[in-house]
Amino acid sequence: MTEPASALAQPAETAPVTIAGRDGAVEWLESPSLVEYDSAVAFMEDRVARIRAGTAAEAIWLLEHPPLYTAGTSADSSELREPGRFPVYATGRGGRYTYHGPGQRVGYVMVDLKRRGGDVRAFVHALESWIIDTLSAFGVAGMRRPGRIGIWVIPDDGPEAKIAAIGVRVRRWVTYHGISINVAPDLTHFDGIVPCGIDGYGVTSLENLNVTASMDDVDDALRETFASTVGT
Repeated sequence: MTEPASALAQPAETAPVTIAGRDGAVEWLESPSLVEYDSAVAFMEDRVARIRAGTAAEAIWLLEHPPLYTAGTSADSSELREPGRFPVYATGRGGRYTYHGPGQRVGYVMVDLKRRGGDVRAFVHALESWIIDTLSAFGVAGMRRPGRIGIWVIPDDGPEAKIAAIGVRVRRWVTYHGISINVAPDLTHFDGIVPCGIDGYGVTSLENLNVTASMDDVDDALRETFASTVGT
């Protein structure tokens, strides 16, 4: 049942966050404007603490960032090809360098992992399934690849390319960070890094695959496929 959107209390400097609805124990949050990365992390850390304390519901937060790079816990500085191009944020999530920017749907997943079996690998697998099922709604066949994190596609007119990324952190059994799907970002912005440390492969987007989909369309598909993959 969808509840009316309403403003949320949040840390200072965070872009507006509204409640878009609720499915089971999970609130769906969204931000209509670009959210600075450090503000997003502050919001997530506050929410995670409150989920753990039992004073806030689990949440999926859908947003976009201004152009930036993030460095995960396994990032190698040699994979940052253009250090001065965009701001670079060190982050506690797993993985290496990742790009975020306009036209990319970011989904931050703040849920109680113990309610979902307490298995981090199974949780990551569920996030992969969530992305694959979302892409399927647009006729795109997303795939896992052994040894290569994220979700991959094989375009009709080119080699295999990455369309979605995953990076998760867990604090006291509550997850945060999450996924990103390339809807219609500027793909040249990925040139400044080796995305996720995987060289020799390109990146793509729904737009680049000639799929017409708005951010709202992608959000609808994410919400429709969440319960059957990650669970409410």
